[in-house]
Amino acid sequence: MVQSLGFLKETPSQTAGPYVHIGCTPNFSGITGVYETDLGVAMVNNKTLGERITLRGRIFDGTGTVLRDALVEIWQADAKGLYNSPSEMRGAADTNFTGWGRCPTDMETGEYVFDTIKPGRVPYKDGRLMAPHVTLLIVARGINIGLQTRLYFADEEVANAEDPVLLRIEHRNRVPTLLARKDGSTFHFDIHLQGEKETVFFDI
Repeated sequence: MVQSLGFLKETPSQTAGPYVHIGCTPNFSGITGVYETDLGVAMVNNKTLGERITLRGRIFDGTGTVLRDALVEIWQADAKGLYNSPSEMRGAADTNFTGWGRCPTDMETGEYVFDTIKPGRVPYKDGRLMAPHVTLLIVARGINIGLQTRLYFADEEVANAEDPVLLRIEHRNRVPTLLARKDGSTFHFDIHLQGEKETVFFDI
C-alpha cells in the first residue's frame, strides 16, 4: 500500500526578538556560566599574521535611529586570502586566525566592534581577484531574515575598481555604502537598513 504524502504548512515568520542575544551571546546578556566567553568574541591572538585593524560602526533604521539590540557576524579571509574552512582548497589558512566573529551592538551607543586583520584578496568564481572585503550578517528585532552585505576598504581604490562584485552594482552612486573609511588602524562602517543612505544588501 502506497503511503500518502502529507505536505507541511509553512511555519509563520518570526522576528529575531530578544532571544537571539540570550542564545548567541549569553555572557553579554548577563547569563554567565554557560561559556567562558561568548563565541566569536576573539578572532586574533598574538601570533596572527597580517595588519591588525578594528572594524567599528552602527546600524540605523529607516528613520535614522540607531539599533541597540542588533547582532552582527562577520566572515573573512586571512591576510593571504585564505579562509579558515574545510572547503578551502587553495592552501592552509592561518591557524591563529578564526576568520569569523560575532558582536552584539552596545546597548548604550549601538556600536559594534571587531578586532581583526585586513583580509587578503580572494578569487571570484571566474578567477578574477576580488578586493579585500569582509562579509557581514545583520540580525535584529523586526528582521525576519538576516541581512547580508559586504564591507570594502576605501583605501583599496585600485582593487575596488576591478572587484567583480562591486562592478555588478548597477547604481554606481550606491557603491560608497559598502566602503569603510579609515581612521588610523580603525575602519568605520555604518549600516543603513533603509532610506537615502541604504546599504547595498546581497541575496545570498
